[in-house]
Amino acid sequence: MVDNAPFLSFTHAGLTIEGYSRAAVQTYWRLPELKIGFDLGAQPWDFMGTPTWLITHTHLDHVAALPVYVARRRMMKMEPPTIYLPAEALEDVRRLLLVMQRLDRGRMVCHLQGVTPGQEIALAREHVVVAFATKHTIPSLGYLVYERRNKLRDEFHGLPGDKIRDLRLSGVEVTREVRTPLVAYTGDTSPAGLDNFPAVYEAKILITEMSFIRPNHRREKIHKFGHMHLDDFLERAEKFKNELIVCSHFSTRYHAKEVRKYLDEKLPPTLRERVKLWL
Repeated sequence: MVDNAPFLSFTHAGLTIEGYSRAAVQTYWRLPELKIGFDLGAQPWDFMGTPTWLITHTHLDHVAALPVYVARRRMMKMEPPTIYLPAEALEDVRRLLLVMQRLDRGRMVCHLQGVTPGQEIALAREHVVVAFATKHTIPSLGYLVYERRNKLRDEFHGLPGDKIRDLRLSGVEVTREVRTPLVAYTGDTSPAGLDNFPAVYEAKILITEMSFIRPNHRREKIHKFGHMHLDDFLERAEKFKNELIVCSHFSTRYHAKEVRKYLDEKLPPTLRERVKLWL
């Protein structure tokens, strides 16, 4: 197997999180059990089989490998992938692929789908994705994967099975859909991207950015450019109900030892024990 791009791997609640993220370098993630990936700043050969990608925004460190990935799938005679991305970027990305098609002399075949905040994307019977608005310097989205199950409506509890069957056959809705927030992915965003969509704080797994950690880095400027600081997490410590919080996209100014030191010192224990530093 070709080892052409680095990635880390971690498993929680039956889901494997794989990827890599460093600010201004490259960002890419995937959840193999759900057959989806987030962002394509690079594309490890191992990720080739993932057929569906959700792009948060079109900065190069999040989208540069999209043409490479599409071309590789065609070269390997695999089915064209499906790519979801902010609706505002749809036509420009389509034109980008057409330009690359002329340069590469190979067809760039994929299903591009523009997405707007609040839009739902059905992955399977058990899972649906909801897009939400994030706050960055260009149009951007986050994505929340829900697990969905049908449960018997309260008013029908205790009824015999044949009665429930008869009601269903007569056209009565005997079940209701129950959704559990499973995985939230924010991409690059200021804190508004989380605060304006509180369900991200409830997801079992939250994958988000913490681009800056040093006290001398001004948060007004950081927020203006659509990023987050360690202090933003400290202010919201009580909001995070997630079982696992993957913090990533650290600035290249920082060494891994510095990041670990700052977070070990500053994060309250109840939050630190749930934080996974992606370094």
